[in-house]
Amino acid sequence: MTSQAFQDDRAHVFHSWSAQRALAPAVVVGGEGAWFWTEDDTRYLDFSSQLVNLNMGHQHPRVVAAIQEQAAALCTVAPSFGNAARSEAARLIADLAPGDLSHVFFTNGGTEANEHAVRMARLATGRHKILAAYRSYHGATTGSITLTGDPRRWPNEPAMPGVVRFFGPYPYRSPFHAESEAQESERALAHLDEVFTLEGPQTIAAVILETVVGTNGILVPPDGYLAGVRELCDRHGVLLICDEVMSGFGRCGEWFAVDRWNVAPDLITFAKGVNSGYVPLGGVVLGPRVYETFAERAYPGGLTYSGHPLACAAAVATINAMKDEGINERVRRLGEEVVRPRLAKLQERHPSVGDVRGLGLFWAIELVKDRATREMLVPYNAAGEAAKPMLEVAAACKAQGVWPFTHFNRLHVVPPCVTTEKDLSNGLDVIDDALDVADRYYTGS
Repeated sequence: MTSQAFQDDRAHVFHSWSAQRALAPAVVVGGEGAWFWTEDDTRYLDFSSQLVNLNMGHQHPRVVAAIQEQAAALCTVAPSFGNAARSEAARLIADLAPGDLSHVFFTNGGTEANEHAVRMARLATGRHKILAAYRSYHGATTGSITLTGDPRRWPNEPAMPGVVRFFGPYPYRSPFHAESEAQESERALAHLDEVFTLEGPQTIAAVILETVVGTNGILVPPDGYLAGVRELCDRHGVLLICDEVMSGFGRCGEWFAVDRWNVAPDLITFAKGVNSGYVPLGGVVLGPRVYETFAERAYPGGLTYSGHPLACAAAVATINAMKDEGINERVRRLGEEVVRPRLAKLQERHPSVGDVRGLGLFWAIELVKDRATREMLVPYNAAGEAAKPMLEVAAACKAQGVWPFTHFNRLHVVPPCVTTEKDLSNGLDVIDDALDVADRYYTGS
């Protein structure tokens, strides 16, 4: 017997990124901390943080209370007005941002933030080209999906003109045949420098990159890479946009992941963890170079719900709770003392584990059929029968009460930043068991 909620979903809800008739979505009715449960009382440890946005977990009492308090006072107001929640959220975010970033343009999510960051960069520089990486995801609206480097872009082409692709660093599958992380950084920067030359630096408005590549591999940049990109941009008068939609607000153990490398971009885009998605919110943090462009002339862009009071109140409560609970310090400790050594042991135990990488609570387990050749457990952009091994790995996790995040041939470890050490360890135990499924498909020696 199916519930009314399930029946109505199948009859009327059109889901994103899905073949509609193939769906049978679990109906979620509640959550607390790192856990959520469905209408049949099945409980899951949320090792996906939903879509890697639930940094403060389900139903954080301070965030819920802030939304309730703001709703009782004022639910919404047009963006042309001032509002205490909006102003405080902007001040807190600007205070946390690196360098001279001082103002915040609020959006409803990450894709809009990237759309507006690109628009700002083009208008501020008077140039039109945007350099974006192949292994990237920047959102699903027309401009952002063009910036995106993964196959979700393909059915949406042709789209926004002026986007030029480059390869970022990926030591495990180096496009530059590098033999060390230092060499990977050096060669990736030489490649980007050549792209600048071949495209004409005077035509390039901005480089956009995920500080730590998220969905497309959790690729942590080698030391020196981001500083090198910053130097290239400065040399040619190009703006640097760091997409921190997934990597910011505690996920990497920093307010913004760029802080780890002491690099200050010209624009930072954010969303997700800024308020754990309790109410949709994103934004662009910008500094004087962009701000002064629009000091005396109007910025040609806006949104009805820019700086929505409920969303901003949730952001204020989230940032203050993160400070009081020492979330960044906690995430750094769990990443280094729990996740890193456990994943290293998994790599030793399971032949299908080709690589593990990450920081904070932002990790990837890359699965292969053969360690020597690094053949992926499933092909790039696999679907149908070809994707079966990864589907079975995910099913094995769910059968033991852990909801995983998978993409292509990778299993990502991205639980809420408030996950207890016990739950984190138990979740890794489940992944350990599930990897036995991947090992059955291993063909190497």
